[in-house]
Amino acid sequence: MQSQKYLQLTLAIIKPHIVKSPFVLQKIRDLIIDNNLKIVRSRRTIITQKEAELFYEEHKEKFFYNRLLTFMCSGPSDIHILADHNAIAKWRNLMGPTKVYEAQYIAPNTIRGMFGLSDTRNATHGSDSVKSAEREIGIFFKNFDLQKWYQYEEKYYNLGQVHFDPIAFLHTIDQKFMNSNKGQIIK
Repeated sequence: MQSQKYLQLTLAIIKPHIVKSPFVLQKIRDLIIDNNLKIVRSRRTIITQKEAELFYEEHKEKFFYNRLLTFMCSGPSDIHILADHNAIAKWRNLMGPTKVYEAQYIAPNTIRGMFGLSDTRNATHGSDSVKSAEREIGIFFKNFDLQKWYQYEEKYYNLGQVHFDPIAFLHTIDQKFMNSNKGQIIK
């Protein structure tokens, strides 16, 4: 008997200049869905100064810090928790290199290669490790409890017992698989 392989979570941010461009935003959404990433949580928000400072605290002493904060707070961003067996690597592979000139040269068919404008306006963000994902998810989804998700929801996403809502751009647990009394999968 094979042991169950749990899903990995990652944070994905689609940056303000992309959200302002509906056709590009749809192309990126299509890439997420076409690559079988599940959208566990999703929100559109203007990132607050406080959230941006916390999120980018590791860059505080760098020359681009203020420009980065100003840009990230300049308009709505789409922020998602994505799930898959190797979500971090899969999402980072779809995004391509952080530096846009590098993405355009060596990975032109990636999100950043196609839609990045500069290193600040590089279209998207993705967590670089499990530890980063946990920290970043906590910044933007304060009420999301990782332990409870793994305990009560992960199994439905893992087994594909979810429904995709294209308007909300969100996967939700398909209620026909839930036993409302026990929270168990009905076969």
